[in-house]
Amino acid sequence: MMREMKDLVVGVVGLRFGAQHLKGVIENGATVGMICDKDANRLAEVGEECGIPAEKRTTELADVVNNKEIEVVILATPDMTHKDQIVQLLGAGKHVLCEKPLALEKSDLDEIVAAVKAHPECKFMVGQICRFTPAFKMAKEIIDSGRVGEIYFVESEYAHDYEHIFNDPTRQWRADPKRHGVIGGGCHAVDLLRWLVGGDPYEIYAYGTHKMLKQLPYDDSTLAIMKFPGDIMGKVFVSTGCKRGYTMRTLVYGTKGTLIFDNKSDTMTFFEVNPEDADHKAEEKIIPVDINNHNAASEFKTFADHILNDTPVTTDVMEGAKTALACISIVESSVTGKVINPDYSFS
Repeated sequence: MMREMKDLVVGVVGLRFGAQHLKGVIENGATVGMICDKDANRLAEVGEECGIPAEKRTTELADVVNNKEIEVVILATPDMTHKDQIVQLLGAGKHVLCEKPLALEKSDLDEIVAAVKAHPECKFMVGQICRFTPAFKMAKEIIDSGRVGEIYFVESEYAHDYEHIFNDPTRQWRADPKRHGVIGGGCHAVDLLRWLVGGDPYEIYAYGTHKMLKQLPYDDSTLAIMKFPGDIMGKVFVSTGCKRGYTMRTLVYGTKGTLIFDNKSDTMTFFEVNPEDADHKAEEKIIPVDINNHNAASEFKTFADHILNDTPVTTDVMEGAKTALACISIVESSVTGKVINPDYSFS
């Protein structure tokens, strides 16, 4: 008998961004088994807003781990806690959707990859949610169709003003010295480029500056230059202290055209070469797109479909590990001033 979405009993751990995931679970018609957050006030607030009864709320991860009814767990906790929590959940036989970044250190990435490989019965997905943003999905479809031609340069930026975040006493874990802005937020832009070009940066050089968020122990702006397979150049700019609206403006340059798009606009621009023009001039086309910057509902539906149909997860542990390692390498380069050649092999 074919299982349905309602048959999936889901636990959501960490209710800051996890509240978005919880709403995605409810929107898709899955069953909420339990929600969890160490902050009792946050737990009560989200529970009331989403109609989760008190008996399905807990401040202890162990309650989720030991709940036999819960089959799927969405982990939206601080990044430095991911490894130990993933190991516990997989050990309990849970399918896990873990928020990005997967981890902050190579050693933790190694242990997570090993844990996932040790539990092939469990589906594991990394929440690289930008892959579900409508404009980014459309750009990927246009690239894969061949209309852009052979890509030779890609760039993306993660520009986000974090000052209000670091003034919030409940979110100080984001100032952990290991949680550099490139790894914590900039991983969106790095993962986006990896996905769009279909490869991993094998040579990375980066610069950093520290002029905006002086209270942080790491640079608040970073520029990375990368080489991808296929002789593709890449650039990522990350700023967590910039004074502007949040954006992930992205450009793809190919032999047949250029794409310009972001996560907050209702249109994207495609300069597409007219094959009938002797000078190969590009015609500017404005393409309407939906705006859904944090499409948690689509992300969960994709994961649920993988579970229900027993199909391979696309944003699997290796995708998450490679993106995190590329980000770790950017930070290493900006600190040491050296070119870094990441080793994407994980134990």
